[in-house]
Amino acid sequence: MVAAGVVGLVRPGPVDGWLSAEPTTSPTPAPATPEASPTPVLVAATGGGTALTSDGVTRAIDPLVKSAALGTKVHVAVLDVGSDEVLYARNADTMTTPASTTKLLTAAAILDARGPSYRLSTRVVAGSAPGEVVLIGGGDPTLATAKNTLFPGAARLDLLAAQVKKALGTTKPTRLLYDTSLFSGPETARGWDSSDISFGQVSRIQALMVNAGRVKPIHNEFGGDPRSSNPADAAAKAFAKMLGVPAAAVKKGKAPAAGQQLGIVQSPPMVQLTDWMLEQSDNTAAEVLGRQVAIAGGKAGTFDNATDAIIGRMRDLGLPADEANLYDASGLSRNNGISPTLLTQLLAFAASGQKPALSSMFGGLPVAGWSGTMTKRFVKPAPNQVGQGVVRAKTGTLSGVNTMAGVLTTADGRLLVFAIMASGSANAVTGRAALDRVAARMVSCGCL
Repeated sequence: MVAAGVVGLVRPGPVDGWLSAEPTTSPTPAPATPEASPTPVLVAATGGGTALTSDGVTRAIDPLVKSAALGTKVHVAVLDVGSDEVLYARNADTMTTPASTTKLLTAAAILDARGPSYRLSTRVVAGSAPGEVVLIGGGDPTLATAKNTLFPGAARLDLLAAQVKKALGTTKPTRLLYDTSLFSGPETARGWDSSDISFGQVSRIQALMVNAGRVKPIHNEFGGDPRSSNPADAAAKAFAKMLGVPAAAVKKGKAPAAGQQLGIVQSPPMVQLTDWMLEQSDNTAAEVLGRQVAIAGGKAGTFDNATDAIIGRMRDLGLPADEANLYDASGLSRNNGISPTLLTQLLAFAASGQKPALSSMFGGLPVAGWSGTMTKRFVKPAPNQVGQGVVRAKTGTLSGVNTMAGVLTTADGRLLVFAIMASGSANAVTGRAALDRVAARMVSCGCL
């Protein structure tokens, strides 16, 4: 990268006299140096490797796609990124239950709407009454009470409390209001299972929470993370304790329009939030980021506005947005529908370099046998292991539903994007292994 500015020393000379002595000799002009041409850091995907044929791909994966272990209904699309050729399609334009591959649309939409460097702010302002402070939720799902390993680099309430105490000086706060008005409407989505919150898959979606609504900063792929029944209230009471305000003096309220700011903390950049959301398949993070897409477009932060805004972003990017029907941004809703064609075209577009912000998606995609929700994938049977370290994809799992959409490089060096969406599997373990087998076969095949 080339530096954007130059800092000049107006008083050259010995170190101890740089800022006080006049130069004793005329400086010798430095020879002109040609401008360097920076190496691109985001390069559009090109052909490379040996091109595959649709007949070759069909011969390789069609028997696997038809396997009973995969399920009773299978939708697949495979696209060559370099040539933009569809190499395989089975029910590819038909919407089906996407599960957590929905998060690919959410990630692309928020990166397009806010950009990779955008940060979410949690603020405190002075209230309208003496001794009153107001904690304003900014929709940051990674906000923490103190340093922990769940969200590295997260904004922290203990640091915010220190700012507030310093700003107040000798004045002691006696009452704390918390403002969650950034989000509105229902806190759960249509199509969610009644046990999703109690089982720890997701929290109620509020504009203020710590550790994505968790009681403790832990994460398990298939649930089991206890959630607060009222995440905003729990966060506010934790903050009040840091300020010395009793829990009885904590109430939900609205910040005054011109309240003096007493402190602010900011989330990691949006690219890191989307990385976490994709790699760990964090449902709460996805829902909060979906609302940010709506807010960026001037709409209220609701489920309906979030899903409309995500689909709208797909349409604006020139993708087949009519092949998506969303009720949430995470994929927990069984009412969602997305086609494999939309997923593969989105991934191919992100790889094209036309919208550099979207290329950030690939850093968050789990790697087979290595990271996130793919750490234990592509292990059994043995032939699937060829996909380890090569397949980078977002997975999705609901009862009877197994999906995967991502990128892979064939043995001959060809970059493919794919989406495999299956339902009706009687066994989740064998169903996921059957899905992995399809992707692994594309890695190893010449498919000419």
